[in-house]
Amino acid sequence: VKSVIVPVHNSESWLDECLKSVWEQDFKETMELSVFNDASKDSSAEIIEKWKTKLEDAGVPVIIGSNESSQPRGVGFAKNQAVIQSSGTYLCFLDSDDVMMPQRVRLQHEAAIQRPNSIIGCQVRREPLESTERYTRWINNLTEEQLLTQVFTSHGPTVIMPTWFCSREWFFHVGKFDEGGKGVPEDLLFFYKHIQKGGEVFRVNHCLLLYRYHPQAATHSILEGTIWNHRVRFLEDRVLSSWTSFTIWNAGKQGKKLYRSLTPANRKKVTAFCDVDEKKITRGFYTYEESEVRPKPKIPICHFREATAPFIICVKLVSTTFSLSCMCKISICSI
Repeated sequence: VKSVIVPVHNSESWLDECLKSVWEQDFKETMELSVFNDASKDSSAEIIEKWKTKLEDAGVPVIIGSNESSQPRGVGFAKNQAVIQSSGTYLCFLDSDDVMMPQRVRLQHEAAIQRPNSIIGCQVRREPLESTERYTRWINNLTEEQLLTQVFTSHGPTVIMPTWFCSREWFFHVGKFDEGGKGVPEDLLFFYKHIQKGGEVFRVNHCLLLYRYHPQAATHSILEGTIWNHRVRFLEDRVLSSWTSFTIWNAGKQGKKLYRSLTPANRKKVTAFCDVDEKKITRGFYTYEESEVRPKPKIPICHFREATAPFIICVKLVSTTFSLSCMCKISICSI
């Protein structure tokens, strides 16, 4: 059995189209739909019941769970509950405001069979088309290598959560979604745990999802600062823990922000900032004014030609997105 996992909260505007796309799958093996309704106050429950009849008539069992309290428990909780109540050996995650193409379950299942410890993603079409153009281009065009080397960028997971497909066994090996509720980037935290446990990332190079952008999306409730802190901790764990010293490439605002965000132990490993901007270089050093250490740490600023590898490159990936990158003498990986 393959389980389509749909968390729902006040989704009446999109739910019909979303559940219709489950009904239209061309997958010939056994499939079930597991929906968890997280305290919706609109007509979501009625729409789910209507599609339960249609889907079960078509041979697709539907499992419905719900949080009947007045307050939603959040996306992480709703996804976990939908997984727990399901029985599939593979899980196909679908957000209630998105629409699957008919071949999605079939093509991602074919890929997942070959890759038991992978999160399988796919390419997407954004709706409306002109929203987040750069981000959509990034999602769709990362190379196989970049799916692993760009895990540190501010874009988050290199295969986006609404496209995830993985085995049930691997999902529970990683350990479920964080249930902290509103403001918690549960997909990013799960993705980081997945990488830390040796998980792989693969994308089916077909557009298999209509990915909606709208003001009510849960993504908008997550603060940039929260994501930044999780990214820095992940960088420290994955990269800096094995480095004894490094240079931060960027003596400007972002480079200094990164320095200040590091743990005291990792700040001590920063041998210099490097840059190409003469103004910054002529200052000679950066004083960490907020430090409680006396004398306050002074970090040299030099031209990149004089700098020593390895580097953390902290620059814009494109004009609207900051990226952290780590560069060793022989390889560059975008972070």
